[in-house]
Amino acid sequence: MAHKKEKNLQKELAHRKWKQPSKLANWFYHLVDTTKLLGGKYNPEIKIIDDINDCKGPAFIIFNHLSRRDHAFLTLATYPRRYNMVAGYNEFFRSHLHFAFKAQRILPKQIYVNDFNGVAAMHSIIKQGGVVAFSPEGTSSINGHNQPIVPGTARFLKHYGIPVYYFHMEGSYLTNTKVNEFDRIGKVFCTMSLLLSPEQLKAMTDEEIDRCINDAFTFNDYEWNKKARIQFKDKKHGICRNLHDLCYKCPRCGEEAMEAEGDKIVCSKCGNGASMDDYYDFHPFDDKCVIPEDPAKWHDWERGEIIKEIRANPDYSWSFPVKLGYLPKDHPVRNKKTSEICGEGVFTIDHKGIHFEGTKLGQPFSIFMNYTECYSLPIVTDLGAFSLYPKGEFYEFFPTCNGHIVGKAIMTVEEMSRYHTNVWKQLPNLEYLYEGMEVGIDNKK
Repeated sequence: MAHKKEKNLQKELAHRKWKQPSKLANWFYHLVDTTKLLGGKYNPEIKIIDDINDCKGPAFIIFNHLSRRDHAFLTLATYPRRYNMVAGYNEFFRSHLHFAFKAQRILPKQIYVNDFNGVAAMHSIIKQGGVVAFSPEGTSSINGHNQPIVPGTARFLKHYGIPVYYFHMEGSYLTNTKVNEFDRIGKVFCTMSLLLSPEQLKAMTDEEIDRCINDAFTFNDYEWNKKARIQFKDKKHGICRNLHDLCYKCPRCGEEAMEAEGDKIVCSKCGNGASMDDYYDFHPFDDKCVIPEDPAKWHDWERGEIIKEIRANPDYSWSFPVKLGYLPKDHPVRNKKTSEICGEGVFTIDHKGIHFEGTKLGQPFSIFMNYTECYSLPIVTDLGAFSLYPKGEFYEFFPTCNGHIVGKAIMTVEEMSRYHTNVWKQLPNLEYLYEGMEVGIDNKK
């Protein structure tokens, strides 16, 4: 009697043949997108400088990735031209996204790793004369401003030598932040333009292309709204909800003791704090309070503190307990979860790399990655968890202790990586954080 073949969703995805979305699927998605069910809900204003519909051959669209809603705005700017969006590999195993991803023929990519299957999927669409849309930042904004583009972006674009369009968004992060996933309806402004022509790609060095993209992507949504003055109302949950996951350290006393609830954030040690209005403006409680101009600048200040701390302590080691999540092979993850819990253990960050020691499915299990292999910790939806792709397998880590973990952990890994290898270089406008500091010390040995 023949045995029933075991289902393996990962292998099925790896062997999928990729095509452009059908005209019918593209038309239907655009139709829904114009309504309050999707893109129209956020009152987007689209400006077209260079129309992707005027490009008759293959092209890339790169976009500054601000929130989970960005795909809706991009579709409004590209229609009727069809495009294939690139999304995080793990998203393909969430049951509620299965139909939409298959209909729109979304392409998978493992985040911050060399992913042959992901690149092959993009290659297939380009060879068909299609358009591939992706974020060279690798993941959406953590704090409201852009992140450095991932290593190898310029080399990838130069290899194909096709037009690179840029879809620039302002206000999208403020509709759906990484600390509070509930929608806040305001207004989003978007611009489509040609950033790099084939001739420019051929003439420019990799460093010049990277700089061009990083410069074009430089933004701070909070800073932008101080001029735009768009109101982003939060009627139910409070605009400061979970803001302490991002702004965890007190700028006055230095303790990691910020607590946020409703429309206020306050230090539980010294009382330093502020309220926040629907324009995302801070209002300090009194003239003795020390509050950065906006959450993004607060987070950058915290990064500067980590940069100094890990250089001052050659024995730096930080451990915290976590639950371990994975992607089962025989069924999708249900109930809008991002993974299924399969174990627990301790996650450690030190000068050698990142470590996990614990269990998986009842058996001892460990992970180690050095800072050439791992230069950041991507998140899936919010700052409640982070993920990794050791040896091409997706794992998610959910801290189980009290305190502010994920935002700090991401920056600590990034700055350990820059200190030791500098594979993923910092944004040009944040280079001031490293004045007088060494980077890439392992490369000098």
